[in-house]
Amino acid sequence: MDKQTIESLAAKLTDAVPADLAAGMKGVGEDLKTNFRAVLQSSFEKMELVSREEFEVQRKVLQRTRERLEALEQQLQELDAAAKSDQDGTG
Repeated sequence: MDKQTIESLAAKLTDAVPADLAAGMKGVGEDLKTNFRAVLQSSFEKMELVSREEFEVQRKVLQRTRERLEALEQQLQELDAAAKSDQDGTG
């Protein structure tokens, strides 16, 4: 997860804290934002998230692999059919 996204989420969480709660404590907003940022960063690292770009690359690799597997399965079926035909003709 990129730094900008984490900053944005931390800011939204800080803004969600009721104003009357934060008003009585000077500087609590920045402390909350810092703590939210740290918790978010730690949580996202544990999740081992990938970027959309990396996900799309892997999705395309998987699609090509599936297509190749299907082609190989088709070739195998054709070879099996040819082998069976040869056995029936000579046996």
